[in-house]
Amino acid sequence: MTATPLPIVVIGAGPVGLAAAAQLMARGLEPLVLEAGPEIAHAVRAWGHVRMFSPWRYNIDAAARILLEAEGWVAPDPETYPTGGDLADRYLARLAATAALRGRIRTGARVVGVARRDAGRLYDGEGRDATPLVLHVETCCGIQAIEARAVIDCSGTWRAPNPAGSHGMPAPGEIAQADRIVYGIPDVLGADRDTYAGRTTLVVGAGHSAMNAVLDLGNLAKSAPDTHIIWAFRRPLGAVNFGGGARDGLAQRGELGARAQALVESGAVTVLAPFLIDRIAAANGRLAVTGRQDGRATTVQADRMIVATGFRPDLSFLREIRLALDPAVEATPALAPLIDPNLHSCGTVRPHGEAELRHTETGFYIAGMKSYGRAPTFLLATGHEQVRSIAAFLAGDWTAAREVHLELPETGVCATSPLPAASACCPAPALAIPAALSGSCCG
Repeated sequence: MTATPLPIVVIGAGPVGLAAAAQLMARGLEPLVLEAGPEIAHAVRAWGHVRMFSPWRYNIDAAARILLEAEGWVAPDPETYPTGGDLADRYLARLAATAALRGRIRTGARVVGVARRDAGRLYDGEGRDATPLVLHVETCCGIQAIEARAVIDCSGTWRAPNPAGSHGMPAPGEIAQADRIVYGIPDVLGADRDTYAGRTTLVVGAGHSAMNAVLDLGNLAKSAPDTHIIWAFRRPLGAVNFGGGARDGLAQRGELGARAQALVESGAVTVLAPFLIDRIAAANGRLAVTGRQDGRATTVQADRMIVATGFRPDLSFLREIRLALDPAVEATPALAPLIDPNLHSCGTVRPHGEAELRHTETGFYIAGMKSYGRAPTFLLATGHEQVRSIAAFLAGDWTAAREVHLELPETGVCATSPLPAASACCPAPALAIPAALSGSCCG
């Protein structure tokens, strides 16, 4: 009697996780997708109100398209721009419901540990790499153990936002004042309108998420008197880059930066630049945020804070896995030099795949946004190519795994300060996909 082969477990049922499952199925491999949330694409729905600045043609994985079209699905207009909600409802939910995948996805299944069976991180006995991986999964019925041939962690970074504190840690008082602080992009013009209308909000961050939040608050201020916006940057305003404008290969992305810059120049936003946050305290029902501005201690008061400073990977449940991580970026040592914003001024991304994503633990990969560690320039289309390469390698097609290709429009930005024209420093064009999730290496 032949034993049933172990599945390849994919952690996370977001865009890259479901693409990974589709790519594995295309190679004749058995995926099992574990989603911590109560529904697929749970994190995407958290920014469902945000319109993406990439059109549909960049947001659909090739293997996923084949599964969908086999069941009569018609792709949206490739040149239109979806919201996060559109991405979840019109694409990801339907992909998860296909005959190929619907029995291979478990929701409400949070992975709380990954290890090699009978071998902790320290154990180096013979045959370690040939032993299955074991995942501990928290469900409504308690902790369950699942064995896997390989694991692809596509859990993303949504649950691990960077704090407001200037040292990379939450500022003293930041956690205590959590009821007045939100991370990411709240639905200022919709569900969260009453929270921000007629109040002063301090927005922290310089990337596309911060731009979206500031622009939404600016629109709110037009109809809600006494709505005020303070925008805090870590660097001087003259060093802040609002994007490539008309030079950007994606018009919507270029327009986002141009609109944010225009709002600042109009005086509708109070700018603190540079401003490094040291402490957050309560003050008469408001927040008193103390930081350093040009070396001087400065305190500003606000009713609410929106912290849009990017994200970082949650590695807590991977303590027993032998990870290979760059000490600064927290990506693999092979990938880190390709994406480190300290080395690359315009967010260029060279094609990369399974080889660059390999960890010391055989059969374990991190793909998608989490694979970029703390680098803010992840590309959704890049995530699709990552999991295609990994699936090819796991299926034994090493040639296909090595042949990685990306064709992405240019950002039009190649420096940390505005340039008068496009520069030749961008030989490998880059594409940041969802405004809700991307940062800006130039901000």
